[in-house]
Amino acid sequence: MEPNKTYNPALSGNPQSATGRVYPNGNPDLGYNLPGARNTDSAVPLHRGKPVVHDYACDGPAPGAIGFRWTYGSNVAAKNRDPRVQVIQYNEDTFILRQNVCVHWEAPFTYLLFGNKGALLIDSGATAEAHLYPLRETVDAIIARIGQVRGWRDIPLTVACTSGEDVAQNQGLRQFAGRPSTTIVPTPLAVMKQHYGLAASWPAGTGRIDLGGRVIDVIPTPGTHKDGVSFYDPYCDFLFTGDLLFPGKINIANDRDFLASLERLKAWTASHPVKWIMGGHIEMMFVPGKAYPRFATYKPYERVLEMVPAVLDEAIQYAREIQGHDRMLIRPDFILLNNVSPDQRTLEWPEGVPNINPPRPF
Repeated sequence: MEPNKTYNPALSGNPQSATGRVYPNGNPDLGYNLPGARNTDSAVPLHRGKPVVHDYACDGPAPGAIGFRWTYGSNVAAKNRDPRVQVIQYNEDTFILRQNVCVHWEAPFTYLLFGNKGALLIDSGATAEAHLYPLRETVDAIIARIGQVRGWRDIPLTVACTSGEDVAQNQGLRQFAGRPSTTIVPTPLAVMKQHYGLAASWPAGTGRIDLGGRVIDVIPTPGTHKDGVSFYDPYCDFLFTGDLLFPGKINIANDRDFLASLERLKAWTASHPVKWIMGGHIEMMFVPGKAYPRFATYKPYERVLEMVPAVLDEAIQYAREIQGHDRMLIRPDFILLNNVSPDQRTLEWPEGVPNINPPRPF
């Protein structure tokens, strides 16, 4: 019997969900990944005389699958049985990993990118203990599989953070200490600047990480952290922004640096194509302006991870408005917190943001 290909939320296992058992990888009718971009072919034979070499020059962004749903935790964290690290293969050279929300409530994202001469892991999660958060074991397994398919004996790994100060993204670094063929970008600000060749040009300059045909740009973006950096991947046209810009509560440490970093990214997008802005977390719900509280381990109605580049215009506009004021400012896709508590609440709902009550999870 032919399966019913018409999407029906009632069949998804959750009436409010666009995914579930019927569409475990998301609703195929959503136009997240339009066809037409030229990409390398991953269907290569397992028996070959030499390693596979990919051409990372693309006419447009390399396509990939991102219309899926992330695991969203449990009411009782101790009873959660989801994978400690959820792994999604965006395309043959790009992986998106997320820490289980019941292991750490921020559920940070990490990104694993491959080139012809090495791999890059962007950020490392919020938990150091490998038995709770097996990040290195997961990354090693992915690297081993890629090496087997492509005929590579050794794949050097670079581990870099969008902020060495951000405890939600730097704790997993300890798991990679002593790992062979591994470079861990130093976290102290002065040493990190030297590593990227930015000691004399911070924050105006840019650094590079060459993975072999796939060169990742390093863009200084302080503001939420004084050592903040963003990474640009010209293969997928992704801009990885950590906690500088993500769908959640953005805690501004220095409002002048924050605005300058957003403007720097805006200028970057004027000369470099960006398909998605990929942050380090999801805290927003799928209704505008509403976010989950801190320490929540059950988030069944999350907004999608990816953000359109136009969100930079809105972020810049409201970063200017909030500059110099101790204030919470709510927008549909993010919330700015300038010198106020992350638990701050407001009785005044902002004009232009629909005030929709989200469904109750219980």
